[in-house]
Amino acid sequence: MTKTGILAILGTVGGAIASVFGGWDDALLTLMILMGVDYLTGVIVAGVFHKSKKSESGALESRAGWKGLCRKGLTLLIVLVACRLDVMLHTDFVRDAVVIAFCANEALSIVENAGLMGVPIPKVILRAIEVLKSRGDAADIPDEDAKA
Repeated sequence: MTKTGILAILGTVGGAIASVFGGWDDALLTLMILMGVDYLTGVIVAGVFHKSKKSESGALESRAGWKGLCRKGLTLLIVLVACRLDVMLHTDFVRDAVVIAFCANEALSIVENAGLMGVPIPKVILRAIEVLKSRGDAADIPDEDAKA
């Protein structure tokens, strides 16, 4: 198989996956970047600083790493479910709200990891995380029981 053929197959598969997730937009790209940075900082916290809260010794542990990857995979599956709910309900906010909420969670985890490494966190980052949290909360669908 030629290089062009391989790239065509990879492009087709990548496009199909992105389509299922509602398209490859800035929100999904941001979530993927934050997930990668969170995983990397978690590995550094455990492997270099031995301060991980995910293992008894605080050191790097393959089981904790595997659990982290499984959680990130489940996060993407929840985004997929949210995207399909948008399609079914003919809306365009469920996926975005879910992605924003997960971005806030990933950013908070990165900040926690940085804190474990002794890195001072600029207040602007902390404020940005608060804005993400409030946007995710504001997009929550009202509880039907609360109306009654």
